[in-house]
Amino acid sequence: MKPIISSEEKKRRYRKRQRILTIIGLFVVAGLIVLTCFTEGKPDLENYQPSAYSTFFALLPPLVAIVMALITKEVYSSLFFGIIIGALLYANGNLELGLNTMLYADDSGLIKKLSDTWNVGILVFLVLLGIMVALMNEAGGSKAFGEWASKRIKTRVGAQMATFVLGVLIFVDDYFNCLTVGSVMRPITDTHQVSRAKLAYLIDATAAPVCIIAPVSSWAAAVTSSVPDDANINGFSMFLKTIPYNFYALTTIVMIIFITKRGLDYGSMKVHEKNALNGDLFTTSARPYGDGSEDVKTESSTEKKGYDGRVIDLVFPVVVLIACCVMGMVYSGGFFEGVPFIQAFADADASYGLVLGSMVTLLISFAFYMIRGTLNFRAFMSCIGKGFMSMVSPVLILTFAWTLSGMTNLLGLKEFVADLVNGSANSLQMFLPVIIFAVALFLAFSTGTSWGTFAILIPIVCSVFATPETQEMLAISIAACLAGAVCGDHCSPISDTTIMASAGAQCDHVNHVSTQLPYALTAAGVSAVGFLLAGILGYVTENNSALIALPVSLIAMVVTLLVVEKIDKKKQA
Repeated sequence: MKPIISSEEKKRRYRKRQRILTIIGLFVVAGLIVLTCFTEGKPDLENYQPSAYSTFFALLPPLVAIVMALITKEVYSSLFFGIIIGALLYANGNLELGLNTMLYADDSGLIKKLSDTWNVGILVFLVLLGIMVALMNEAGGSKAFGEWASKRIKTRVGAQMATFVLGVLIFVDDYFNCLTVGSVMRPITDTHQVSRAKLAYLIDATAAPVCIIAPVSSWAAAVTSSVPDDANINGFSMFLKTIPYNFYALTTIVMIIFITKRGLDYGSMKVHEKNALNGDLFTTSARPYGDGSEDVKTESSTEKKGYDGRVIDLVFPVVVLIACCVMGMVYSGGFFEGVPFIQAFADADASYGLVLGSMVTLLISFAFYMIRGTLNFRAFMSCIGKGFMSMVSPVLILTFAWTLSGMTNLLGLKEFVADLVNGSANSLQMFLPVIIFAVALFLAFSTGTSWGTFAILIPIVCSVFATPETQEMLAISIAACLAGAVCGDHCSPISDTTIMASAGAQCDHVNHVSTQLPYALTAAGVSAVGFLLAGILGYVTENNSALIALPVSLIAMVVTLLVVEKIDKKKQA
């Protein structure tokens, strides 16, 4: 019989692991600093290249950060430690250069990342959405919507399916999806005792996986812009061809429906869901967004002030937010200057459009709440500070994640991966889709960026399959790149989309990553088989192999989940 470990013993072991990792980390950093003694002066930065450039060591910073985050359950220090290692590797032990690299390296240092207008736009968008959520709570809209929905959504399955459907409907942008779905559905899933970790998974699994198969989305624009201009390929048409081959996105959708309808949970998610049924939505002691009681306190205070919260106080701002963000994105793409709608989306600046749309929504919401008398001016202004404070955690994590990705760029991780893919391209064309899928998954997992992975691998794929006879393999291989990038992004603790999903669900970030990983890896395994089959069929027949590979992949997903369900029932028995 397995011995029962007390909570005090668990805490003691946890503290011991933290001390050991801290000591190891300090030794690594100290060893890198000691190299300073053997570095003569500051190098010539114009012709400078670190010793670790385009080698396996370029993977060290993100791998260390990810492993530390999963073991210590502490994100900030893990990301910062990875940044320090990356800066010191780049500096070849020169402490002065390392410090300057960490803070001020062009397009890579922490200060430079925060001075980038695209990055700052995303942070402002985060804060504005945090303010919108605080407003809806203060006005009593969240409570009213929760009461309205509870009369119509009677079960946990219904709450989860409603979250899934809303996630699919908001396909314009993954950032917008994560925070909007979370703010709308969180009161409902809390009422039906769905764990915050499960909510975070549902949000994350209907963000990037849905956006990557939606022709009208910011992700379609990113893929289109990644196709080289000299490739003589219509980027948008190629994106449309990849949709039936994007096995990871499609199998993930099938997986959500299956596990929701049949109540299947496995891995650490099973523990979170069991605890949620017993009243504990969080499982762990971590409460980066509070314990979930703040909304109740806020709503009761609004009732005392005589505010009359209605469903419209949540629905109207959300509808306006969706409309304004869509219009903001097409505006940034030149729609109002005569550019076609689809082309405007392809040319859109997501950061600019989302900030513009959310700012206009905030102003409209101010007028709406004032006219309705739902909030007074002082209560409205108090929500600005509350919204900002609620987003401090994701803002910090995003900033560190961007900087860590910058360190890997300085160390030549892109070039290292490009050499690996090019080295296998000529000799393994039949198996290239599954190889690209695996490489894209690993690269996106290590760097935390899908779009960066697109920019690296899509030009390589286009150069390998440049002839008219290989257009079928080109579509399959680009789809493999997109699917692998989304999967790696889905798994990575340093991914901005994963961070946003944690923020939307108000779930501890490490809890979200650890519970989501088994599900993402299951879909990844089935997708790898699908790309192996599609690659063989595409190489041999040069016809539409999706007619065979897609049904086989979807059936394989269902069969895999049935096997998992059977194993789970045996364990319960």
